[in-house]
Amino acid sequence: MDPGLRRDDTGVSGEAGGQPVGRRTKMPTINLPNPDRSISPYTLTGEPIPFVKFKAEDFPRIAFAAAHVVADPLAVNDPWLTPAIDWDKTLAFRHRLWDLGLGVAEAMDTAQRGMGLTWKEAQELIRRAQIEAKTRDDALIAYGAGTDHLMPGPDVTIDDIIKAYEQQVGFVEGEGGRVILMASRALAAAAKSPDDYARVYGRILSQVKQPVILHWLGEMFDPALEGYWGKAEHEAAMDVCLDVIAANADKVDGIKISLLSAEKEIAMRRRLPESVKMYTGDDFNYAELIAGDDQGYSHALLGIFDAIAPAASAGLAALGRGNDNEFFDLLEPTVPLSRHIFAAPTRFYKTGVVFLAYLNGLQDHFAMIGGQQSTRSLQHLAELFRLADKARVLADPELAVKRMRDILAVHGVAA
Repeated sequence: MDPGLRRDDTGVSGEAGGQPVGRRTKMPTINLPNPDRSISPYTLTGEPIPFVKFKAEDFPRIAFAAAHVVADPLAVNDPWLTPAIDWDKTLAFRHRLWDLGLGVAEAMDTAQRGMGLTWKEAQELIRRAQIEAKTRDDALIAYGAGTDHLMPGPDVTIDDIIKAYEQQVGFVEGEGGRVILMASRALAAAAKSPDDYARVYGRILSQVKQPVILHWLGEMFDPALEGYWGKAEHEAAMDVCLDVIAANADKVDGIKISLLSAEKEIAMRRRLPESVKMYTGDDFNYAELIAGDDQGYSHALLGIFDAIAPAASAGLAALGRGNDNEFFDLLEPTVPLSRHIFAAPTRFYKTGVVFLAYLNGLQDHFAMIGGQQSTRSLQHLAELFRLADKARVLADPELAVKRMRDILAVHGVAA
């Protein structure tokens, strides 16, 4: 059985409060490359955080993991041009997240939306995921709807962008799904002023069947979104976004902002209408933002929760029990790992997410649609391995070492 899928019917693997009962007598050692090009032995130290089943109601916050897709390495295709998806493994991973009490943010940028996954494949992903969600009574899921089937260009009009949003929102709602309204590259290219954003969002929000989650994705994740909301500075853009939310508050469940700035997120959080939630998209500062302060807190919609799901789940459960210290003990060690995975160029973070899934036995290969496994260096992957060990998110250290050795061997490194 996959190590990340081990659990019993009680949801407890012999541990209390998500903490290990005892340590292994001996941890494995592997030779890893260093930035100075030397090779040195590294002995693992992190006792894995166990897989424990929870329900979403065990958590004091709503928590979505933006989930990746598993490529099919045996497909006959051109990997850079034609995505091939292993649907069984992809959907099994969604069930794993639900078993941990986490929601699934589907067909988002973590699924390589706009970086390998086209709207055609996204539709199939949404359709299949919704079918799986309906087989459970605990499946929290929402789906990304944007305009990525509309190529930005000088002839694209605001009306074209509205129609593109209507098409994708209509598809998601037609499947019975809840919408996450994604940022639009076409809108960023075509808008002449903040009024164009207000027009587009106002039109779409006036039509949705149920409140949506807005997603403001920063330019560090997608350079094509620079200047979103019609303003170059984030603080000025925030004013425009807040005006859009205020004018449509009854159609907005919340907003996810991905600016990698705790200060900006907190500033915006404090200005939201009382009925509108903040979902942190800050993969650098999520622990403190979820914990909150005396003026509020953030819920979560995070790509890193795909990679550290058992830690995220256990930490949220600890927070639900009122054990803030345990929450930080579990999540703070994952922050250096997350900052490494999301290091610039941030848009290549998906490679680290998929690499951890491979190390943890959740897929049998380190291949990605679009050939995106090549976007990070061996040095990056070696440091990711060390940080994952320190964060206790290598589910089976022996398996992780074996698979890391395979990657090293492909790069000519004897481990």
